[in-house]
Amino acid sequence: MEKLRPADYDQFLKEFQITIPENYNFAFDFVDAVAQSDPHRPALVHLDPEKNRRDLDFAWLSERSSRLANALAEQGIGRGDRVMLILYRRIEFWETMLALHKLGALPIPSPSLLTAKDIAERAQYADIKGIVCENSITQRVEDARSRCTAFRVLVQVDGDAPPQGWEAYEDLMQRGDAEFPRPADAAGGNDPMIIFFTSGTTGMPKMVTHSHTYPLGHYTTGVHWHDLEPGDLHLTLSDTGWGKALWGKFYGQFLAGATVFVWDFRGKFHPAELLDVISEHKVTTFCAPPTVYRFLIREDLSQWDLSHLRHCNTAGELLNESVFNVWKEATGLPIYEGYGQTETCLQMATFTFMEPKPGSIGKPTPGWDIVLLDETGAPCPPGEEGEICIRLKNGNDPTDVLGLFQGYMDEPGKTDSVMHDGFYHTGDKAWVDEDGYYWFLGRTDDLIKASGYRVGPFEVESALITHEAVVEAAVTGVPDPVRGQAVKATVVLAPDFDPSDELTKSIQDHVKRVTAPYKYPRIVEYVDELPKTISGKIKRKEIRMRDLEKYGKTN
Repeated sequence: MEKLRPADYDQFLKEFQITIPENYNFAFDFVDAVAQSDPHRPALVHLDPEKNRRDLDFAWLSERSSRLANALAEQGIGRGDRVMLILYRRIEFWETMLALHKLGALPIPSPSLLTAKDIAERAQYADIKGIVCENSITQRVEDARSRCTAFRVLVQVDGDAPPQGWEAYEDLMQRGDAEFPRPADAAGGNDPMIIFFTSGTTGMPKMVTHSHTYPLGHYTTGVHWHDLEPGDLHLTLSDTGWGKALWGKFYGQFLAGATVFVWDFRGKFHPAELLDVISEHKVTTFCAPPTVYRFLIREDLSQWDLSHLRHCNTAGELLNESVFNVWKEATGLPIYEGYGQTETCLQMATFTFMEPKPGSIGKPTPGWDIVLLDETGAPCPPGEEGEICIRLKNGNDPTDVLGLFQGYMDEPGKTDSVMHDGFYHTGDKAWVDEDGYYWFLGRTDDLIKASGYRVGPFEVESALITHEAVVEAAVTGVPDPVRGQAVKATVVLAPDFDPSDELTKSIQDHVKRVTAPYKYPRIVEYVDELPKTISGKIKRKEIRMRDLEKYGKTN
């Protein structure tokens, strides 16, 4: 598909179109097709933990995924079977994903931080038939097996000989035939393709199911938001256990003709090391959460050759204007923001033909009819806060919105709770300005009502972390006899700072200067660490429960 090059946003909406082939299956219709027509087209550049580099083409991906598909079929994995993957950023992740697409099985990408208890609960809950994991995870899976009856097929990548009952990945791979012809009844189109567990900030994670058209939903992500061209080398800094890896390290980037750059680093993140990698390997486009940019700008960026870098993106948190400005001044590059969920593809973004407004998540992408609804279900005018909702084109049927999830697998009640009245209700709040730019506020449950104002925790947290003493912060509302609720900040301090009344006042005054004065935290509590999910998201609900015990119930 030829890349549309609109002059402005209105032309983009008017002229954008994408054709969805019948019974589309990315592994067959794209990867195998490219391997046939252009076998040596670059697909992946991979750095292992020791920074050994491998350059892999589509012929490699096609053959390896076919071998593995044949081998897994011999093990009993077939259409509809659910297979957990815990593979860090290994090449085997891409091979296994594509093999399961060919089989019509459902991969469940999962983070390496899962405990044995987490693995057992998810395996039992989702009736997971198989797992492919690296050797450092094997013992946890063995411990999990003692707690549940799932996992009939177990595959270990690398390491010593696997335990009894396990298959060694490479041995299994070599037993598979190099060709896997597309079956007449191959899965595709609206058949389920992949499952993501949600982050579980408010309870047991739900199983988000996407169909085989989901990869095409990320065409906009790769081609227009990441602004990719054939020959680009794109790095998204995400672990393969989360949906963001599929946003930035797979479908949309391949569809754009770019090469996916993968750095399989382990352990603590070091910003200087990331800058070394970007510079040495001449990465051209880059996407990371704002937290990473905040670490990067603390370095002397003039010490690295970033001249090959031409486009930068961010998502997942609010971007501070100060970070935007420092990065742009140092590199000459603005940072283009975006918004979406595990349940969706890219819903809103700032594109190259738009003027970025730091902190704004941009405007709706083509195909996403976004409406802000108030508590009565009425549309909100500019400046008024509302829930981000996606209009469904055919009643409550999500299949006509390319990239929207099919529902929460095995839980129709939970699906109905968010897909009703002709809309998908995201549970996120935002407001739109007079120029049509959207500004994210937070989850509906997290908003604070203080003295008639509604305060989004993200805004205050974004201001807090620009104070030199603050490493992390979580903002909640606690009861106040006058205001209804007061803004409270739970703060983790940098190593060289200690709690004091003077520091609290300094932090409060800083927030007043950075954002609207009424949003400043009237209560500041210092802690050693914040409660988080395994994906790193703050568990505000847990903080609110602790606040309830300490401050009582909000009226």
